[in-house]
Amino acid sequence: MLGRIRRHIIVMAMTSLLVAATALPLRAAGRGWEPVKTERADAKSVVRESEIEIKAASGVIIITTNHPVQVKVFTILGRLVSSETAPAGKSQLALPAHGVYIVKVGDLTCKVAV
Repeated sequence: MLGRIRRHIIVMAMTSLLVAATALPLRAAGRGWEPVKTERADAKSVVRESEIEIKAASGVIIITTNHPVQVKVFTILGRLVSSETAPAGKSQLALPAHGVYIVKVGDLTCKVAV
């Protein structure tokens, strides 16, 4: 009986830790949005609107905008990876893993495969 209670307590504690860990946002691999110094040859345009362009390259998302804009990046499962303001110009965000991400730039939302 006592062994069963201990097992139940351990399972409950591990479940609580797992729930807490999934609630925390993932951290992008780099230091947030950084200015792009040179254009990457492997960058492919995903979406282009009048003031915003989103590109994807190996391990990074590249945003080009003519004014500072709020950018949120989520995993395909909806977990927040980054929520920052990207400066005007061309900036890139290094990602922690390859995969499909949801990128929301201002009112524009799209899927990006990295």
